[in-house]
Amino acid sequence: MPAKDLHEEPFDDGTITKLEIFEDYAQAWIPTFVMKAEPIICIFDFFAGTGYDKNGIAGSPIRILDKIKDHIGYIFQKRVKIRVYVNEYEPNKVSQRKHELLVKACNEYLETNQDVKRAIEILTYNEDFETLFPKLLPEIKLYPSLVYIDQNGVRFLSDKYLLQFEKMTQTDFLYFASSSYLRRLGHTEQFKKHLQLDIELLKEVPYNLVHRNLISQLTLRFSNNTKLRLYPFSIKKGTNIYGIIFGASHPRAVEKFLSIAWKKNDVNGQSNFDMDQDIPSAQLDLFGIQKLTKIQKFKSTLRDMVLTGQITSNFEALDFVYAEGHIGKHAADVLKEMKQKGEVSYIANSPCINYEKVYKEKQLIKFNLPKK
Repeated sequence: MPAKDLHEEPFDDGTITKLEIFEDYAQAWIPTFVMKAEPIICIFDFFAGTGYDKNGIAGSPIRILDKIKDHIGYIFQKRVKIRVYVNEYEPNKVSQRKHELLVKACNEYLETNQDVKRAIEILTYNEDFETLFPKLLPEIKLYPSLVYIDQNGVRFLSDKYLLQFEKMTQTDFLYFASSSYLRRLGHTEQFKKHLQLDIELLKEVPYNLVHRNLISQLTLRFSNNTKLRLYPFSIKKGTNIYGIIFGASHPRAVEKFLSIAWKKNDVNGQSNFDMDQDIPSAQLDLFGIQKLTKIQKFKSTLRDMVLTGQITSNFEALDFVYAEGHIGKHAADVLKEMKQKGEVSYIANSPCINYEKVYKEKQLIKFNLPKK
């Protein structure tokens, strides 16, 4: 029997969507620390694959190198060293061969792009995640780090891994998991050894919303004063639904990811399909009332919170935006409309509901209700 071609499967549309989100976030993340002239920044790809698919479409490690290349001028100007850690491992006899293909793909890229080769230190591994992650954890903690974990299992979601990230302020991660795996194997002892979830609750929610519910359950395990925020992005692949879980503690990272997610889908910002059935938006509920879309619900709730005095400034509004997984524009549109109607006033041309105005410039805009 001929040896299996390790490039025989081309990436499907769902995988391409996942890779594009990984890539877009690297594009946004790298200059954040390069422009601060951090001496060393790190990118970890724990499930890197072989570098390319059968059709020569780049996988995550090559896309990471491409994003480094995009910022190469500033990287040299700011004298930043980027360490790239790539790992490919499978518990079978093809694992070594796949690792060899990964190393070959990365080396060939760097030989063709000598400027990237000079700017980075690349380290390759062929180790099980549970062995390698503890080894590299000190590096993740020490430097600004971007971590990709692309697997269908649940090991990373166990407390011994996930709760480590709650303590970090300069580490962002993107984790890829299968909802079908969670629902099918959640009752098994192997699953419970790594992660305790309310599987019955997970099964009660519609299948297409499973990652949203997963985020809710995971968040309950964090401390009350946690700064770590989690956001889902669901990807439909045939009849299965997979999910990216993004995690970060810094509000700038949150804003960057949410901007990317809403550009991917300007209807719900959480999937590559109509998970909330917002299209067509003119559909009616059981009582003949027009069903609100996700954005309309958010805007309606925000308006009510401003009118009742629960939200009184752009600082509080942005907090609500992040908590609900929206972008500042959605909230700004509401406040502008309310100002035009005379429902609220503020001394500025814009309500300034974004990271730059709130966290960087600390420009406080008070929302004043008309006197009765």
